[in-house]
Amino acid sequence: MAVKEFPAGTQLIQSGQNLTALHVIAKGSVHASYPGGEFYLGKGDVVGVCELFYGSYFISYQTEEATSFASYPCSATQLSAFIRSNPEMANFIVTSLFRQLHEILDQYELSHFDCSNFYHYLMSSYEDYKSFCTKHGFAARELPAMETLTQLVLEEDVDRWLDGYYTQLRAMVTGKSAKNHDPDFLTGLILKADQDIFQVISVCRVLHDYKAEITNLLMNENHLDFFDLYAGILYKLGPNADDSTTLIAALSTMMIQLESQPSIDKDMYRQRVAEYREKLSKAGSAAEESSSSKTDEAPDVTGSMNTILVYSGVSGETASAFRAAVDKFAKMSDKNGSDDAARKLRLTITKLFYQIYEAAFIKSLKDNDIPKVVKMFFNFGYVDENLAGLENASYLYSLVDRIPTDPKRKVYTVYEWLKAIYNGEKVPSRNEFDSDYIAYLHEQKVTGKITAAEEAAMQNDREKMVLFELNNMFPTVNKITFGRIVNFCPIFSEHNILKDLDVSLVSVEKVEEAFKMIRSFDFSAYYREIIYTNPDVGIGKESVSVEVLPDLILMPNVGIRGVAWQEIEGRKRTTPARMMVSIFQMEDLTSILVRLTGDFRWEMCKRVQGARWNDVSEASLTSEYFDYIQFYKKNRDLSADAKDKIKLSMQKAKNSFKEMFIRDYEAWVLYEGAGSPRLNKVSRTILFTYCPFAKDIRNRLKANPLYKEMMDRYDIKLSQKIHHYNNLFQKLNNTGTPIPEELQNQRAFLDM
Repeated sequence: MAVKEFPAGTQLIQSGQNLTALHVIAKGSVHASYPGGEFYLGKGDVVGVCELFYGSYFISYQTEEATSFASYPCSATQLSAFIRSNPEMANFIVTSLFRQLHEILDQYELSHFDCSNFYHYLMSSYEDYKSFCTKHGFAARELPAMETLTQLVLEEDVDRWLDGYYTQLRAMVTGKSAKNHDPDFLTGLILKADQDIFQVISVCRVLHDYKAEITNLLMNENHLDFFDLYAGILYKLGPNADDSTTLIAALSTMMIQLESQPSIDKDMYRQRVAEYREKLSKAGSAAEESSSSKTDEAPDVTGSMNTILVYSGVSGETASAFRAAVDKFAKMSDKNGSDDAARKLRLTITKLFYQIYEAAFIKSLKDNDIPKVVKMFFNFGYVDENLAGLENASYLYSLVDRIPTDPKRKVYTVYEWLKAIYNGEKVPSRNEFDSDYIAYLHEQKVTGKITAAEEAAMQNDREKMVLFELNNMFPTVNKITFGRIVNFCPIFSEHNILKDLDVSLVSVEKVEEAFKMIRSFDFSAYYREIIYTNPDVGIGKESVSVEVLPDLILMPNVGIRGVAWQEIEGRKRTTPARMMVSIFQMEDLTSILVRLTGDFRWEMCKRVQGARWNDVSEASLTSEYFDYIQFYKKNRDLSADAKDKIKLSMQKAKNSFKEMFIRDYEAWVLYEGAGSPRLNKVSRTILFTYCPFAKDIRNRLKANPLYKEMMDRYDIKLSQKIHHYNNLFQKLNNTGTPIPEELQNQRAFLDM
């Protein structure tokens, strides 16, 4: 067998590739890696012996130094015959198998121990943080991801006896030359061990993801992390305060923890640390400037709650109850508390908040001189200057008359949106039961709650329309976009602010930039097919695509989520979708809008397909994706590793097919389009078929063999459509007929 040589750093095998041979290392060393572990192979080791049973690799292999090895064609079905005809290979194969298996088991034990320690370190750090906040009178902040983080519980763990079992088996088998054992026995041993190795690595992947989740909580690119919580206190106290040394030590410990985590983005980590050191050196002068700013602006917002309550005109009983509840909330040391008293207090505030909002909004419709503080209430959920923090209240005061939205460019504050409904420019949104305003009124009439005459009158009653929006979409979406539903309270509070307000403020420019980025990858995301006819020029029926961008409504909260509330208005498919995000968005806006675009694609396809949305006999995005997830275990195009990843992903998605698709769509736009493969073959094919990349990206990816087959099919179908339009244009030109704009636009669409 010829020996092949490879220089250091050569990627020999990538996880997911088909396995067709065993490779014996003759010289050098190889780095083997998988999510959650790594080990090294040297002279005499056999690459591929751990994965032979599955016929595809779930470990990646790269040369650590100049390496040479001999390859022997082999598969699971050929193994017994291979050992029989190559008895000298038996020792190499079995010895290497046991060594690799024990390396992987050791990695599992270490990773399991690390997960437990890492979790307890995180929870201890959070308790210390809350203690610091209480001691210095700061509002403790809670990170969104903390809600779902729990101590590690494995649904499928590694059997505790496995290590001892294989240690004894190793002694029995390698006690005498392996070639003296029956080839069928060795084949059974190897293939059974492969299945155990796959299970251990599957658990290691879960452990790896768990540690990555905690790592992301400690530090991430959005600054929604423990590092920012600790650094924020340090900046406020200043580097020379009594407790600054303790805080600096805690941050240093955190940096040491992060440096050892393989999932941390090294460039992001270095940037964050450099930013921290720079800010720390400027903390003293920044504190002085902040103090000066507060003094200048504070008088403008004094007594905000009283101004809002008086303006709304609510009853004295309602005003007193709201004032008492907000005062009690402001005095709570843990405003996100999960105890019954805290939960009931937040519910009381929420109920009263919407009553006051409704009353104030109705009054504002006939008021041309709305007080600034009331505008802050409408657009930000602002109620009290002390609860918001004087610095934040002053910023909101300066911002409220220049909020960077523009209804003409399809970005609204919630107040602008409600006014648009009142003015008849927009119709109310569907409620949480998916009924629009007209359907809701009809239901009220059928159930006897209103008469036919009242139904007819209310259909054109603008005030009733806006009240429908205020009582249905508004409270539901406000809670969802806030993100932490259990801790939701609609009033603006400093403890919810996880990064600077000016940085997190959503503007029309940021929205347009995000949608531009999304459409630069998924160019057809917001195009809908309609039928165009023009008998006057001889056009019977032509399917053309028109782009309809969504309306984006900014909800009055500091939040972390977005909502794709409805894909169309009424039944007309050329109406804009409605999406909502927080006006102060703590998470990355582009990532959220990518997610909402995936949600829109799924729901729009369901709308078009109707009852047959999951019927694979009628090809569509939803039907093919539904079929792929439903029967992935039987799909021969998926490797064992890919199937295992789908199983884990389904658990994280709570068995939601739509959620699975949205996650794949995010990977499609954010990673695959940038040339970083993240999807399996089947998922990638579905996404490329129904969400194809723009032309420049297709051209860039053409050289990649992962896309070649899909590209070829796409190009054939596209050329057929272009040929049809070229012939149609030629026919119109020959008769001297001007080409309709709709057809010109469709021809341009095909060139995207």
